[in-house]
Amino acid sequence: MNKKPSLRKRIGLELFRKMHRNNVKIHELDTIFWECTLRCNLSCLHCGSDCRTIANQPDMPIADFLDVIDKSTPQLNPNKTLIIFTGGEALVRNDIEICGLELYKRGFPWGIVTNGLLLTEKRLDSLLRAGMHSMTVSLDGFEEAHNWLRNNKLSYEKALNAVKMLTKTDEIKWDVVTCVNQKSITQLAQFKDFLIEIGVKDWRIFTIFPVGRAAEHQEFQLSNKDFTYVLDFIKDTRKEGKIHLSYGCEGFLGNYEMEVRDHFYECRAGVTVASVLADGSISACPSIRYNYQQGNIYKDDFMTVWNEKFQPFRNREWAKKGVCTDCSMFRYCEGNGMHLHNDDGDLLFCHYHRIESA
Repeated sequence: MNKKPSLRKRIGLELFRKMHRNNVKIHELDTIFWECTLRCNLSCLHCGSDCRTIANQPDMPIADFLDVIDKSTPQLNPNKTLIIFTGGEALVRNDIEICGLELYKRGFPWGIVTNGLLLTEKRLDSLLRAGMHSMTVSLDGFEEAHNWLRNNKLSYEKALNAVKMLTKTDEIKWDVVTCVNQKSITQLAQFKDFLIEIGVKDWRIFTIFPVGRAAEHQEFQLSNKDFTYVLDFIKDTRKEGKIHLSYGCEGFLGNYEMEVRDHFYECRAGVTVASVLADGSISACPSIRYNYQQGNIYKDDFMTVWNEKFQPFRNREWAKKGVCTDCSMFRYCEGNGMHLHNDDGDLLFCHYHRIESA
């Protein structure tokens, strides 16, 4: 496969780039992550949490988060703004349904990202009654590979049970996400067939980026050849049409663009996506490093911060350094996802260059 974008793709990329720049100008917020807790019932080997996060940070009171939502609502369209509960592990909080129901009453769709360990039929019913709109469950391959990555011998069984419960409901949107690494890549084809067999319709694949604990484990990182294998696998699976599979929003992929996702690459962090972190910090997606935070709900108005700050996210010229300095693809990727930059703004790795080097 030609690794550089074809002429047809470049035309599409130019059109999409104009759309993205318009989105930057408008920066209409449509997704808010709430890091509702830093507590977690797992200790995953690849956890990308910022090492400076305070481990004993208390959970944010629901009233504090709802106050942010209520003060922001005059500038938001509730029906078009998704609230996603994340952590830590969101389900360790027993009051998620209380907050979810309040959001539902206000017209906001809401969802959860979970490891599935605490999801029982009773809890799922409770979440559905509170108006839950979506759920994402992590399932990182078969039992040995999943339990190794999640560092818990019960994790696979619990996550699989969570997925099987979701296959029995048509009330919400849900998907499975898989972090591919050296231990699971050889089983991707079998795992795909397994997911189809148990009734999974939507599947996302991520590769693990070297941040947090993941930086300590070389086996998490795929070779350039294996990385392109994963992209080819996604491409072929999408052509089969038996399960809707896509690659995560991590980075620009050259001629794989529109082959492994439903859209061209863009980093929406700080453009249409914001987050309220456990300590009240205002950021974009929660994976982004500490020093890219833009304010704090306990001293700043959330929407004022959204409208007047986030310059590092919306003007990415600062990222044009290192491997990006003279890259002709910078106009399309703008230095890859914000979560792939360290505290100094340096790019941890470039997907496009990995593909070119394979």
